[in-house]
Amino acid sequence: MQLCGIGMLFGWQDSWAANGQVVTGIVFVTAAQMLCGIAKDLTKLGGKTVTKLVTPDEKESRLFKVVSFITGFKNSMKGIGYFIGAAALTFNYYFALGILLLLVLAAMPWAAVGLSNQLGRARKENITLHTLFRQAYNVNVLSMARFFLFGSRDMWFEVPLPFFLRDAVHGLGWQRVAVGAVLAGFIILYGQVQSWTPQLVLQPLRQSPANKYVELLWNGLLCFAPAYMAVMLLGTPIFINRQLPAMAGVLLSGLLLYCVLFAVNSSVHSYLIVKYADGNKVAMNVGFYYMANALGRLTGTLVSGALYTFVGANVVYGFGWCFVASVCFAAASTALTVVIHDDSGGLRCGSKLTLVK
Repeated sequence: MQLCGIGMLFGWQDSWAANGQVVTGIVFVTAAQMLCGIAKDLTKLGGKTVTKLVTPDEKESRLFKVVSFITGFKNSMKGIGYFIGAAALTFNYYFALGILLLLVLAAMPWAAVGLSNQLGRARKENITLHTLFRQAYNVNVLSMARFFLFGSRDMWFEVPLPFFLRDAVHGLGWQRVAVGAVLAGFIILYGQVQSWTPQLVLQPLRQSPANKYVELLWNGLLCFAPAYMAVMLLGTPIFINRQLPAMAGVLLSGLLLYCVLFAVNSSVHSYLIVKYADGNKVAMNVGFYYMANALGRLTGTLVSGALYTFVGANVVYGFGWCFVASVCFAAASTALTVVIHDDSGGLRCGSKLTLVK
């Protein structure tokens, strides 16, 4: 499916934009992106499912580390892909697509010969839509929290941030290469923090393996990052007066803070869904969870575009209100975490401080 989606892009016609056939171009690219997106999420689903199936129930710490490493490594590779794609595009569009095809083809033999065909079996009866939405309580709540968690990030990351960084009138006016480097750096750092969260962050704090209270703490802390950005954009003259060095400092520091906090949250979330998934329905549980993830990202992207474009006298105000909405989504995710039925483990912050017994 990934090969089909990438292969479709070889059929792109520059004349669609030149001759006013913009809708044709949008539909074509959306269809290709849809195929690639489905393939990517099926791969993510398979990775989480296999990890759950091959890890004994009593090895929770090991499961946490493996899930975090796989998820974080995947995100770091996605960031590296930004650099590879940008470099390949400077040479030739079709060359870049060829590199993509070769990378996908190179991965296929490993999956074909390296995985056991005994890891899972398809259910004999078909799953109905009613069955799909009848998930376990914790899976439902965690999925809804995931909706708001990723909606919080994409409320400013996918659309407003790159546009603002490129805007030469109200934003920073950076070149495309610089913007791509910032976005790629964010994703690579996010993936690395995510990979090493169990060992470098939560283990020293005595919070590994993670539980509901750990996620509640870090989700609450996440609210401060977009709140800081909203205050700096809407409550200070830095962005209105276009003080470029200060603007860059605020944006990069806010990005770094959000990146670290979000990576820890994502790592804990990825572990909890695997932990709460029913062993016999792990693929369906994780798939439902990632459906909520996709809906959250879609909602954040659409709402952020509307806020950035239509709210306020200029895009500075629109960008600021994107962060206000991000705070609301992060707070909603935190509130939902409270009602998860998992009171085991308590919450510690180091060897001396116990917050929840």
